[in-house]
Amino acid sequence: MMGVVRWIQARRRPLPPGGHRREDEAGEPEGDAVRLEALRAAAGGIGTTLDEETTCAELTRAAVRLTGGGAAVMRRFGKTVSGYEAVAGESDVLPDARWATAVAREAGTPAADRQPEPWIQQPPGIRGLPALCVPLTSGSDQYGVLVSARHGARFTRPEAERLTLLAERAASHIRHARAYDQVSQTAGDLQRALLAEPGRPHPNLDVAVRYLPAGSSRVLVGGDWCETVRLHFGRTLLVVGDVMGHGLEAAVDMSAYRSSLRYIASSDLPPHRVLRQMDDIASGEAERRPATCLLARIDPGRGQVTLASAGHLPPVLISGDGLTTPLPVPVGPPLGTGFGGYESATHKLAPDQTLVLFTDGLVERRGEDIDSSLARLSALRFTTGHGVGDVLDTILTTLDARHAEDDVAVLAARPHARQAAAEMLDGVEVTG
Repeated sequence: MMGVVRWIQARRRPLPPGGHRREDEAGEPEGDAVRLEALRAAAGGIGTTLDEETTCAELTRAAVRLTGGGAAVMRRFGKTVSGYEAVAGESDVLPDARWATAVAREAGTPAADRQPEPWIQQPPGIRGLPALCVPLTSGSDQYGVLVSARHGARFTRPEAERLTLLAERAASHIRHARAYDQVSQTAGDLQRALLAEPGRPHPNLDVAVRYLPAGSSRVLVGGDWCETVRLHFGRTLLVVGDVMGHGLEAAVDMSAYRSSLRYIASSDLPPHRVLRQMDDIASGEAERRPATCLLARIDPGRGQVTLASAGHLPPVLISGDGLTTPLPVPVGPPLGTGFGGYESATHKLAPDQTLVLFTDGLVERRGEDIDSSLARLSALRFTTGHGVGDVLDTILTTLDARHAEDDVAVLAARPHARQAAAEMLDGVEVTG
């Protein structure tokens, strides 16, 4: 801590001639050691997080422990200065906020009549208790001021020096916190751009999608995604995928998988061949992370769904009477491994049935076998009349998905009958 070193050097007193202190000074080194230990303890409690408000609260509490009275922070954002924040100790001793605001706005601005010390005492003649303003300075950047006040004697120079050291430490952490927030905001903007909305399914299919980032993380999107692709003859391809890992890197790879999926699916290949081509593309890129993926091609006209899986969990089917059943699907290796070997399976899908695709974050729990996790989902029962959105909300609430340890992406689809003559014309769908 260079600030503490500077404080120690400033407090050193030269020895008198002969190299010995007077007897009445014999106790001072021990007093300095006690004060230094208190300063270390106070400084060590500042900057424990990357949250600016927490750092300000830690600063004011430390200031009160060292000098008593009350303390607060006025933060500076460009030319804007906040009111008193993070108040600690006796709030009624703080000076008129107008004086502290003026000091905060002028902090760091050289002036011919400015005293050399970085702190500013409340000038005599201003009514109120002794008060001290210390700039929150890191390098050439100013983040506001620490304001301390108390009943009794004015602040001594050593007290002002100690508060200055605490303010310097807090300002350094505030600088890191603001830089972190700026990077997080940039990452969030990029993630929102990557998390494109799924395409529109055909009108003969009701679809609902939900995406929940893991826990309380600041990360808005990871590697989970849902997609719908319109195909010919009233069919829709549904997709859920999960890229290995979390955060921005996984989101970038997720976007690459979605792009290749949309391109390949436009050729109207069977689901297992779509996975094969996606695997070929991903395995040719060394930096691409592996991903699991489940495809479901729904054909409401024929009343069927064709499934293919690349290492992904199977979907569940909710019957018209509300029973939930997993649908078997042949499972191939994850995308990006280059192993191939994907197969398809076709099942009946009636208009009153709901197909639910999901990523593993919906069901997996730490220390629990995956079969038990899937059984918990299969045990859910639903009443008739619920829309697909209501079905998803019920699943997420019942399984407490908002507190899941992993990202959750889930998609529900339910076909409904439409007249074939209104949908087809010479083998080409009319979607007006």
